[in-house]
Amino acid sequence: MAVRIIGWNVNGLRACVKKGFLEFLEASDADVVCLQEVRALPEQLEPHVRSPEGWYASFSAAERKGYSGVAVFSRKPPDRVETALGIDEYDVEGRLLIAHFGRMAIASVYFPKGSGTERDNSRVPYKLGFYARVFERIERLRRRGPVFVLGDYNTAHTEIDLARPKTNNKTSGFLPEERAELGRWLDGGWVDTFRKRHPGEPGHYTWWRQWGGARENNVGWRIDYVLASPSANQMVTDAFIWPDVTGSDHCPVGVDVAREF
Repeated sequence: MAVRIIGWNVNGLRACVKKGFLEFLEASDADVVCLQEVRALPEQLEPHVRSPEGWYASFSAAERKGYSGVAVFSRKPPDRVETALGIDEYDVEGRLLIAHFGRMAIASVYFPKGSGTERDNSRVPYKLGFYARVFERIERLRRRGPVFVLGDYNTAHTEIDLARPKTNNKTSGFLPEERAELGRWLDGGWVDTFRKRHPGEPGHYTWWRQWGGARENNVGWRIDYVLASPSANQMVTDAFIWPDVTGSDHCPVGVDVAREF
């Protein structure tokens, strides 16, 4: 019996619901769905969205309305949920939710963009600081059991992970220091589950600009990942990207896991 775990940056859950999110939830055959960029407080969601029949939903919202926010929808209730790193400058943005199911931990994480409001890469230090704090937290978790970290990492790791690497080497999301930080995670034993099973394959992206025919022409970036601790990766039977699922400028990513749920 496999468990399916999916991650998706929905670019606003209320908007995604209008584009078929609840239908996707049922058709996905998922056991756990981790959302990023929810951009709504739980009380702003319709009851059937906040608590769909047959699902348990947990939320971590930003203090600022209409901004950031993550969630985990699961077929069984988590044993417990964490939503804070204990550092105010990160916790106010609602970027982390860790759901615990027995010894397994599943994290939904929305990593910050580094570009800043002026597109001057001014938020890169904040982004890298958040990466470091999340890394510290999940390193502790992996000592207890398998850990999956699903999210919009807002970083393409290597040139194969975006369509136009040469013109983006000074763009946040593909800066050397951002790529190096993600590389540090992988060097530390965390496994990029999709790339592990599809090494060297170009053209696999998870985000496309919403203009200029980017999605139609597959001019995109792979910035959404399922990273797994070594013990979690051993249970993965498949890792996938679903570019044909619309409703957001990102598409879902996920893994199938050989485990009872």
